[in-house]
Amino acid sequence: MSILELDVEFRPCVQGSKYRKEIKDEYGYKATFPFMKDPNTGIEMFESDAIIAYLFRLYGSSKKVDDVPSSLTGGVFTTLMTSLSLLLRFGKGSKGKYSNPPPKPLILWSAEGTPFGKLVREELNELQVAHIQISCPRGGSNRQKMFEQTNGVFQIPYLEDPNNGVKLFESSAIIEYLQKMYGVKSSVVEYI
Repeated sequence: MSILELDVEFRPCVQGSKYRKEIKDEYGYKATFPFMKDPNTGIEMFESDAIIAYLFRLYGSSKKVDDVPSSLTGGVFTTLMTSLSLLLRFGKGSKGKYSNPPPKPLILWSAEGTPFGKLVREELNELQVAHIQISCPRGGSNRQKMFEQTNGVFQIPYLEDPNNGVKLFESSAIIEYLQKMYGVKSSVVEYI
């Protein structure tokens, strides 16, 4: 999605999230993640390789599946490398925390390759906060849009919270804001 510069609403389906439960309730045992719904076509699909091929075929410049970069077509190899990256981060971003997510999705301007954006996405996932990611890859038009919106500053990640009118740069400041605003220190249930 970053390479194609697609704006995407993410609904974190981490273990224990309401979004994961919604998909599991609707599709049962066949539900796997990632899961994609394309609001432009009504297409719904599982399986990352199929999703990537679909996105490049429909939204790529030449509309051919052959345009999928080789780094994204590794099948089992890609899955293993992705799993390894989760292990190196000790599963960060894959399990939900107690949270009080906002009614409207947040807006995250970021790029897939930035480690600071990854830290913010992990926190958004754990807090089960729906967010729209506006991808800003090198050479992409969204970089100019962000530059204009932020009065001549380009720094990612950049977070906008339409629920509170807050706009922030700096991953550590964004993470602190997310934890204070949407995190819950402990269970709302006194005794389990």
